[in-house]
Amino acid sequence: MNRRLLTILIVAFVIAALSAYVVYRLVGVRVASVKQIPTTRVVAAAADLKIGTILSAQNLSTVQMVGAAPKGAILDPKNAIGRGVVSAIYAGEPILDDRLAPAGSGGGLAATIKDGMRAIAVRVDEVVGVAGFVLPGMRVDVLISGVPPDHPDPTQGQQERTLLQNIEVLSAGTDIQKDNEGKPQQVPVVNLLVTPEQAEILALASSQTRIQLVLRNPLDTKIASVPGTATVNLFQDTNPNNKKPRLTGSLVRRAKPAPKYFSVVVYNGSQRSEEKFALPEGKK
Repeated sequence: MNRRLLTILIVAFVIAALSAYVVYRLVGVRVASVKQIPTTRVVAAAADLKIGTILSAQNLSTVQMVGAAPKGAILDPKNAIGRGVVSAIYAGEPILDDRLAPAGSGGGLAATIKDGMRAIAVRVDEVVGVAGFVLPGMRVDVLISGVPPDHPDPTQGQQERTLLQNIEVLSAGTDIQKDNEGKPQQVPVVNLLVTPEQAEILALASSQTRIQLVLRNPLDTKIASVPGTATVNLFQDTNPNNKKPRLTGSLVRRAKPAPKYFSVVVYNGSQRSEEKFALPEGKK
C-alpha cells in the first residue's frame, strides 16, 4: 500500500477518535448535570375540577416536577381530600393550597367567600343576568334608581346614584358554574362579595330601589367620584345656541306712548304755515 495513503488514513482515524471522545465527554457531562437536578412529586387534578367540588381520592393524581415544588403545592393527597375547590383547576394542574377552601368549610358558594366578607344575592333584570354580561370573577358597580323619601314631588324626583363600586361577582344565577358556552345561568340573581356594611346597604337598596349592575374592567380599581343625576336633568337643553338671553335689569319699564297732537294750518296769501297743539289728555 502506498505509504502516503496509509499516513492519511491513520491521521483521519486519530482525528475521528479524538472527536468522538470529545463529544462523549460533553454529552456525559450534560447527562450527569441533568440527573443532579432534584425532582418533586406533587398532587395534581385527575380531571377538570369546578368551583365548589369536594375533593375525593378519585379527583386526585400525582405528577413529577423538575426542581423545587411551587409555593403552596400539596405533597400529600390526604391534605386535599374533603376540601372544596374555590377556583377552577384543570386536569394535570398541580393543586395549590390557596385554590382550596380551609379544611372543614365544605364546598359550594360558601367555600369561595373570603375571610371577613359576605355574599349577598341581588335580583337584577334579564338583560343584566344573561348574555355573558356578568360572570364569576368579574367586577361591577352597583347603581340604584328611585325617589328620595323627602322629595316634595315623587312624580318628578326620580334619581340615579352609584351606590357601590368595584364589587366582585361570586356567581351569576343560582348555580355558581357557567353553562356550556361559558355564559351565566339565565336566572335574575347575582351573588356579590361585599363587606358586612355593604351587605346592609345592598339589602336596604334591594327593598326600596331598583338595582342595576355596570360592568367594569377588573384592572381598573379606581373609585370614581360620581355625583348622580335626576330625571329632570335629562331634559335640559345643553346647546348654548338655544339658550334664551336673560334680562340683566331687575325692573323692566314700558316706554311712554307719544303724546297726541292736533295741527292747525294757516294760509296767509300764498304762504302756508302749520302749528301743532297737544291734546288735553296728553298734558300732565
